[in-house]
Amino acid sequence: MTVLPDDGLSLAAEFPDATHEQWHTLVEGVLRKSGKEVSGAAAEDALSTTLEDGLRTRPLYTARDAAPDPGLPGFAPFVRGGRPEGNTVGGWDVRQRHAALAEGAVLTDLENGVTSLWLAVGEGGIPVESLARALDGVFLDLAPVVLDAGRDVEAAARSLFGLYEEKGVDPKTVRGSLGADPLGYEARTGTAQDFAPVAALARRCAEEYPGLRALTVDALPYHEAGGSAAQELGLSVATGVAYLRELTEAGLTVEQACGQLEFRYAATADQFLTIAKLRAARRLWARVAEVCGAPGAGAQVQHAVTSPVMMSRRDPWVNMLRTTVATLAAGVGGADAVTVLPFDHALGLPDAFARRIARNTSTILVEESHLARVIDPAGGSWYVEKLTEELAGAAWEYFRSVERDGGPAAALRSGRVRDDLAKTWQARTAKLAKRREPITGVSEFPLLAEKPVEREPAPAAPSGGLPRVRRDEAYEALRARSDAHLAATGSRPRVFLATIGSAAAYTARSTFAANLFQAGGIEPVTEGGFEDSGATEAVLCSSDALYEEQAEQLAASLKASGARHVVLAGRPAESSGYAGVDSYVFAGCDAVAVLSATLDRMGVS
Repeated sequence: MTVLPDDGLSLAAEFPDATHEQWHTLVEGVLRKSGKEVSGAAAEDALSTTLEDGLRTRPLYTARDAAPDPGLPGFAPFVRGGRPEGNTVGGWDVRQRHAALAEGAVLTDLENGVTSLWLAVGEGGIPVESLARALDGVFLDLAPVVLDAGRDVEAAARSLFGLYEEKGVDPKTVRGSLGADPLGYEARTGTAQDFAPVAALARRCAEEYPGLRALTVDALPYHEAGGSAAQELGLSVATGVAYLRELTEAGLTVEQACGQLEFRYAATADQFLTIAKLRAARRLWARVAEVCGAPGAGAQVQHAVTSPVMMSRRDPWVNMLRTTVATLAAGVGGADAVTVLPFDHALGLPDAFARRIARNTSTILVEESHLARVIDPAGGSWYVEKLTEELAGAAWEYFRSVERDGGPAAALRSGRVRDDLAKTWQARTAKLAKRREPITGVSEFPLLAEKPVEREPAPAAPSGGLPRVRRDEAYEALRARSDAHLAATGSRPRVFLATIGSAAAYTARSTFAANLFQAGGIEPVTEGGFEDSGATEAVLCSSDALYEEQAEQLAASLKASGARHVVLAGRPAESSGYAGVDSYVFAGCDAVAVLSATLDRMGVS
C-alpha cells in the first residue's frame, strides 16, 4: 500500500480502513429488513443488475476489480483514446445529418457550430445529381463531408470528386469519408454489393486524398435490429476484418487499409454502457491491428450517433434529454465525431428548431460544460474499467463465433445474425412490456392530452434486410388504437378508478393505475360515480388492509352498476384472490398484455 505524506489535511486518519466484508455485513442487515436472508457474496449479488451479454453490474467496485492496464491516450491498445490530445483541441467533430434538401439548412448548421456534414445520398436521401446543390456555398477544404450512399456510392463519390476538382480544392486538405459499406448495405437491404468498385475508391483515396476515407464500418444496422452492445461490437470488428482482407487483396498495405476505415456506433442513454462500448471498441480494433502486424495503425476512428432505437414518437421533447445523456456518454467515451439526431427524428424530417437543438447539445457540452477538456474522464474508474474489459471480452467471443461461421457475410446470409439479434430483442421486449425498462412519456408518465408533433415525412430508408426496431413500438401500437377510437367516437376509451379509504391509503395505487392505463391510451376517470364515468371497466385502488375489508363488496357493487370487468391495483390475495375481481395489475406485470386485453374487451380495434 502506498503511504502518503502527512500534509495535515487527512480525512479519516483516526479511523481504520473499512473492509469489503464489513460492507457485506451492513448490506445483509438492510436486506434482512426487506425479508431477504442472504449473506456474504450472495448479499452483493442481490443488489446486482443483470445486463445483456451475460454481464452484471455490481453495487460496489473497489481496487480488487482492477482491469488490465488501459495504456496511455494515443498509444496501443488505445482504450483511452486514439489520439494523445483526445478531444481537448476544439472538442469532438459535431457532425449533422441531412437526408433531404432544405433551403439554407446546411449553411445554417455550418455557421452555428456544426463542423462536418453527414449526407444521406441516393436511395432514401438526397438525389446524387443534387449533391452539388446540397453543398452549394460550402467551403469543402474546411468542412469535411461524409457520405451515406448505399448502392449509389460510386456515383456519389464521382460527384464529390468532381466538386473537389471543380472548386480547386487541394486533395491534401480534404477530410471526411465516402461511406462505402457493402456489408452494412447488405444488412439493411439483403442485397449483396460487389467490393471491387469500393476497393478502387479506397486506392484512389490512399493515393490522392490522404485525409479522405473510403469505407465506413456501420454498426447501426445491428443496433437498430435490436442487437446488444457486444453483438454490435463483435459484428463491427468482424466487418472491419472482412474489409481489411478485401483491401489487402486489392493491393493496399495493412496500414493503408486500416487508414481507409471509420467506425460508426450507437450512443444510448445508458451512459456507462456507451462509454464502455466506445473504449472497448478501440481495444478490440487495436488487437486486430496487432495481430495483422500493424499495431501502430490500430487507432480506431469513431463516429457516434445518438440511438434511433431510443427515440420516442409520443412526447418527443423527452428525446432532448435522451440525446443529451447519449452525447455526454459519447464525448466521455472518446468518440471522434458525434451526431445528435434531432428530437423529432422519429416523426420525419426535422425542422429548423430541432436541428438547432441537436447541434447546440454538443456545443453546450463542449463549450459550457468543458467536457472535452479532460482526456478519457472516465478512465481509472474501477466500474468503467471493469465494464470496458468485460464488454470487450463478450464482444471478442461473439466476433470469434462469427468468424467460425465464415465471417459477417456468411452470418448475414445464413440468417444467423437476424436470429441472434431477434433473440436479444425478444428478451429486451419483455422488459419493456413489464416496464422494467421504462420509457418516459410513453410507458411512464404519458400525457394523453398532448398535441401531436407533425413533421414532413422523411424519404423512405432502404429496407429488405434486418428489421428496424424501436423501444416504443408496442406502446405506440396501443396508442394508435386509442387515437383511432378517439377519431371515430370523439372520446378515448375510459376506465374508472374506484378509490377506497383516505387519500393516504389509495393515492399510491391510483397514481400507478392511472399511469399504467394511460400508457395504452386509456383515460382514467376519478371524479363522480361509475355510472357517470362513461367507462365500462373499473379499477379498485387502496391499501392491502382495506382490500381485505372492502374489495369484494365494492367489486360486487361496481358489477351491479354495469361494470363489465373489475381490476384490482395490487397483487392477488394469498389464497385465490378476491371474489368479483377479474384481474390484477401490479408493478412488474406485463403492461402491454394487460392494456391490449383491456382494449380488446372495450371493443377498441
